[in-house]
Amino acid sequence: MHTMTPQDMLSATDLLRTGPVLPVIVIHDAALAVDLAAALLAGGIRALEVTLRTPAALDAIRQIRDRVPGALVGAGTVLTPDDWRRAQDAGALFGISPGLTPALLAAAQKSPLPFVPGVATASEAMAALDAGFTALKLFPAEAVGGRTLLKSLHGPLPQLLFCPTGGINPGNAASYLALPNVACVGGSWLVPEPALAARDWSAITTLAREASALRAAA
Repeated sequence: MHTMTPQDMLSATDLLRTGPVLPVIVIHDAALAVDLAAALLAGGIRALEVTLRTPAALDAIRQIRDRVPGALVGAGTVLTPDDWRRAQDAGALFGISPGLTPALLAAAQKSPLPFVPGVATASEAMAALDAGFTALKLFPAEAVGGRTLLKSLHGPLPQLLFCPTGGINPGNAASYLALPNVACVGGSWLVPEPALAARDWSAITTLAREASALRAAA
């Protein structure tokens, strides 16, 4: 189990404000994790979401946590309390879920680490708020109304801050980031499969640098 240092203890809001884009990383080979994280960090992207969709994910989180100082590595696609426990044991500094369940919210409340539950409706956002969560993932963003939905939610729920994910790309990211209740966007375009397979770290650093500049564009 990893020990926490004060700089690791971010709030969920601080986490979402770390950079304009939170890369959604699907990694099949943990041996690539350290170089990948270093390439993203070199482009100015510090917070990294490694999704638990692959068998390599937990090992990748562990390697980044141990060997890439400055990176804030967390777990995405956290679906159950057991997922969250295993992610924390691997050294994840935060957790993100595509949704929320009472069991998952209860497990997240017991952890000192930031957790970002996913919502797609006003009722789900209210349930998350009721459980004490104000930093949320909107998923799947484009499919459920995207910017129009976020603008509508801001009126009755101005205290909520979102990381919309799902259908976000370099073409629409800046328009999401311009919204007052959007802290960052989640996107997989920073880690394209061909670049990862080719170990083209300079291409990934370039994409990270472009993503880091999106805040200014917004």
